[in-house]
Formats: sequence, structure tokens, C-alpha cells
Amino acid sequence: MLHITNGDSVAVPLLQTALGGDAFAWRDAYHEGPVRSGERSRLIDARAAFLSSCGWGEEDAIRDELLARDARFVAALREGREIVLWFEHDLYDQLQLIDVLALAGETGFDPEQLGLIEIGSFPGRPGFRGLGELSVAELESLWPQRRAITDEDTAGAQRAWEAVRRADPRGLAEVGLDPPPSRPFLAAAFSRLLEELPDVDDGLSRTERQLLELLDDGPLLTGALFVASQDREEAPFHGDAWILRTLAHLTPLVSLTEGSAEITDDGRRVLAGDADRIELLGIDRWVGGTHVVPGAVWRWDAVASELVAAS
Repeated sequence: MLHITNGDSVAVPLLQTALGGDAFAWRDAYHEGPVRSGERSRLIDARAAFLSSCGWGEEDAIRDELLARDARFVAALREGREIVLWFEHDLYDQLQLIDVLALAGETGFDPEQLGLIEIGSFPGRPGFRGLGELSVAELESLWPQRRAITDEDTAGAQRAWEAVRRADPRGLAEVGLDPPPSRPFLAAAFSRLLEELPDVDDGLSRTERQLLELLDDGPLLTGALFVASQDREEAPFHGDAWILRTLAHLTPLVSLTEGSAEITDDGRRVLAGDADRIELLGIDRWVGGTHVVPGAVWRWDAVASELVAAS
């Protein structure tokens, strides 16, 4: 048996369960950086280059790791091994899950070999955030909830994954309004991803605005700021390294010194809607396959929950 999940915090305890088999993590944060359309090699190359630019390692080594990850999954499918996917409700997991399912659909599989355990809550944990919080015994208790993956699952995932990878974000909105019936958490995840586009009023993403709002109450250590920002999420998905990267890209709207952050006067102006983040700082950001740069800026209207045409 092969267990595939979102990260080592889940893969390691899965190896300690009585379920047997091997386990590995899918390992990629698709909510950050380019998620290119076209051939899979184009996606892998873009991810390796981006993750390397963020300091996660040498580009060639990252590419080899991503290719080995894909190859391990595809080989298991073709060998007819039993595979169980373990994922949760947040944006990080939902993007990984539709990638895995889309790849399974492209590869082909025996309907009885591929199963899924997907949860958004856990009994006795009202503040549940993810599978990584669960003990070995609690993970084992989820085993009866697994269900078989069908062709309908993979077809829906392929449609959703293609929407993520398109240069035009309207596909995300379309899938969010009409998600595959078998993907109960995808609409909320896609809505959250769209909120990473610049806001129509101030040019801030939701993540950026949350950070500035927290700092508007006073300086914070970056670790405390990360925790507070995740407390504002309906389904927390960010890692601390990505929040630190966002903060760095917000200077000079914020000032960073020795592990702490403080909002500046320009940051307050943007937060108040008296200035635009893009006009002050410019922008070069990917939201899935959408490259947001000056002259081609898709914006998100949070009030109306709709996209505003590129300008």
C-alpha cells in the first residue's frame, strides 16, 4: 500500500500506524508562484525555478525531486498497487489533491486501487486545522471513511486543475461557482485563491491586507504575526516562510527589523484606501497560471465577489 499526503507532518505518523505500507508527501505550495499550463514538464520546470528562487534549494535538485515524486505515483498506478490519498479542506491541500487526481486520470488506474480520505473537521477538535494535528490513533480512526476514486473524480479534478493553470483567472471563478460534486471543499478553496489577486480598491491581496491590519495595531514579532494572520483564515493554509516572503515584498509599506515588523505611513495610506499598493510598489505575482504584472492586472472585488477585467 502507498499513502500520499500533504506533508511530512502527516506522512511520518502514517508510517507509524497499523495500516501498513509506505507513505510520502506531495510537497509543493501551488498557491505561491507559477502553475503553468501545457505539458507536465513545463509545470515542473516552472515550479523548480520558482521554488529555487525562494531559497528552497538548487533548481536541478528540486526538479529531480518533483519528477521523482510524479514517477513514484505513476509507477504505483501502473503496478496496480493500492494507493490511499490523505488530504484536508484548505487551499494548500485542495490544490495538491486536484493535481494528484488529474495526474491519475491522465495515467489511468484500476477503480479498486485508488482511495481517498478527505476531511474538514475531526470529532473533539473544534479548532481543527489539518491532519498534521492528529495522533497515530486518530489517523487510524479515519480509515473507515476512505472511499474509492472514480472516473468522475478524476475528470472533475482535471477540469479544476486546468482552471488553476490558465492565464485567465475566470476559469477559477467558473469552477468555484460550479465545482465537481465530489469536491466538497473546492469552492471555498478557489474563492480563497482568487482573494490573492489584487483588490479592486487598494491593490492588496487578502494575505497582505490581513498582515497590514494586524500591524496597524502595533509592531509584532514576525512569528506572532504569522500565527495571528492564520487565525484570521477560515481554513489556514500558509506556512511561515511564505508569510515572511509576503512581508518582504510589502516593504516599504512595512518595516522589517531583527525579527519584527511594523507598518509605515505608506502602509497606513494603502490600508485606508488612500493609495494603491500596485502604484506604490509595482507587482509581479502569479496566482496559479495568471501572471499579474503592470498592464495586465486582474483585480478581485471582495464586496461583489467577482473579477474585474485586466487593465
